[in-house]
Amino acid sequence: MSELVRVAVDAMGGDNAPFVTVKGAVDAIKESDALKVFLVGQESAVNEELAKYDYDKNRIEVVNATEIIEMAEPPVMAIRTKKDSSIVKAMYMVNHGEADAYVSAGSTGATLVGGQVIVGRLKGVDRAPLAPLIPTEKGSSLLIDCGANVDARSNHLVQFAKMGTVYMENVMGKKNPTVAIVNIGAEEEKGNALVKETFPLLKNCPDINFIGSIEARDIPAGEADIIVCEAFTGNVILKMYEGVAKSMMHVIKKGLMSNLKTKIGALLIKNDLKKSLADYSMDQYGGAPMLGLKGLVVKTHGSANEVEVKNSILQCVTFTQQKISEKISEKISQ
Repeated sequence: MSELVRVAVDAMGGDNAPFVTVKGAVDAIKESDALKVFLVGQESAVNEELAKYDYDKNRIEVVNATEIIEMAEPPVMAIRTKKDSSIVKAMYMVNHGEADAYVSAGSTGATLVGGQVIVGRLKGVDRAPLAPLIPTEKGSSLLIDCGANVDARSNHLVQFAKMGTVYMENVMGKKNPTVAIVNIGAEEEKGNALVKETFPLLKNCPDINFIGSIEARDIPAGEADIIVCEAFTGNVILKMYEGVAKSMMHVIKKGLMSNLKTKIGALLIKNDLKKSLADYSMDQYGGAPMLGLKGLVVKTHGSANEVEVKNSILQCVTFTQQKISEKISEKISQ
């Protein structure tokens, strides 16, 4: 067996921890032989969950952490004062080379601060963006940034495009992926000051396949592989995406249950509908990697279920084996 990819999981992070984090870890090692998972959290609670499952005990190890950083805590203060928290201890495992990657459904703020301060940025990287995959009609696109850098500058967005290109080529297998910047129209002269300043820089960047502007309505159609924006815009797009999907599910369910005829139709299409909806679920992609760091940091939703946690852990394998951080460092230095 080749060397295992070591993933430190914040076992106490998220609305449903430690149940979903432990279950996700167990499912991940059963799906991949290339993994070892460290469950970092309150030992008694984690072991109580682990006792429910049959698993390879050589590939899951519990690391005790007595403290928990809560969602509402000020991130910088929490990182400084709660040294024995599951987030801080798991991140230091990456910093010290004891783990290759970190996964958490816990505090986004603490994860972003810890990623920058504890794991650290690669040389030459100005800002580390969060970059989730989002489902589209053509498969998936990378939304970069979705929450880490609200006040990004034009040079940051150019770096985001370069890092996103490395990720899509090596993790998702898309050769020469297309890059577009979020705008309010297709014309080059449109947009706010940041977009107008960034557009020519992306247009003249030889390291990416820039195709121009993309309007929000064209994102679900998969008109670009990489969607570049600052974090405020990206987070609005992501939350709207999730909200519309949830609303559509309610509308579809209501329509299918409205009368006897639609209920019979629902029974006939049930399996096919489930498959189609599964293909458009964000759970399948796992969490959002924080690109441009010395080690991999992956942030999942606070409400993540065990499937999303499992897939967040599994994505660490490809990221690590493909040496994405090294390739990003090389791309940025060009």
